[in-house]
Amino acid sequence: MPRWTAFPYDAAAYRHSAAALKKLWPRLHAGDAEPLPKDARVLAAWALFHAGDFQKACEAGLKAAEAGNPAGINVANKAQCIYANYLEKSEKNKLAMLLEAAGRAEALQEAAPRNANAWYWQAYALGRYSQGISVAKALAQGLGAKVKTALETTIRLAPRHADAHVALGSFHAEVIDKVGPLLGITQGADAATGLKMYQKALALNPTSAIAMIEYANGLVMLEGERHMKEAEQLYVDAAACTPLDAMERLDVEMAKAELEDE
Repeated sequence: MPRWTAFPYDAAAYRHSAAALKKLWPRLHAGDAEPLPKDARVLAAWALFHAGDFQKACEAGLKAAEAGNPAGINVANKAQCIYANYLEKSEKNKLAMLLEAAGRAEALQEAAPRNANAWYWQAYALGRYSQGISVAKALAQGLGAKVKTALETTIRLAPRHADAHVALGSFHAEVIDKVGPLLGITQGADAATGLKMYQKALALNPTSAIAMIEYANGLVMLEGERHMKEAEQLYVDAAACTPLDAMERLDVEMAKAELEDE
């Protein structure tokens, strides 16, 4: 595996012992509803992820899976997807990494169909891939239906999965923004449902910077300029969040960069 780009910020505050990580688990995983792993190897892989060691986290997760614990697939997929989305410099490599993670997630669905994050990471990876190749092109390939079904399955299996609510809100917003409300109906996209998904996500995980960012983006796509001030405030709130791990730090820095560009 080629060497991945290093996490660009000081990660000292995000390095947690196993005991500390267990205490922080409910807060760190309020978004993805991932159960606390019983396997020490999987927990160690998660510690690497939270510290921004995304490549090592992915490799450790895959090794745990090879040793017989499929829970390692979720940490491997999350590490690869977050890295690809935020830090991979090559668009070609990014898209390839997302498709690889989606394939692993789909295989995990077959082995463990009640594993909520097997469905979520397929949806996340295909959703980001779709953004990379253009949403309209992805819809023509049938990826929209796959993403929507996977997210709805995630929520059915884990009703408090805040990140799935965010992603489903973004599905509705992106589709309507790119193909319009009438064609959007044929893809199962609805503006009111999209907004409800964002609101539910923030109710479930009110300190999530990415939920605020995606809600802001969705508001503008679905409601237009008249909600620009509300969207800007969501970005301000996201930039003011205190990150507890590397992924959250990337979200906060993204919000700050967006505000600086205005």
